[in-house]
Amino acid sequence: MVVTGILAWQWELEGQKLKGILLMHLVMGCASSVLICTVWFIHMRTRRNNKEVLPGYRLPIEAVAVVIVALTGHLGGFISGVNGPG
Repeated sequence: MVVTGILAWQWELEGQKLKGILLMHLVMGCASSVLICTVWFIHMRTRRNNKEVLPGYRLPIEAVAVVIVALTGHLGGFISGVNGPG
């Protein structure tokens, strides 16, 4: 999704400088992607090392990832006009 967002920015806005909600949406989308990849890495490393119990620090990371994904989607709603005024 990050790649399609960046392509849409380059194609639709012709690479203009982003500002406001659109910039926040892009930054939070990138942060979401990093957190999702981090959680995936934790799970794969645990599975590869044949451990049965996942590390306890993964839960706060997953919680933050869920919040960031939700906020990114909320901002995307404003951009698309779904969450717009009245």
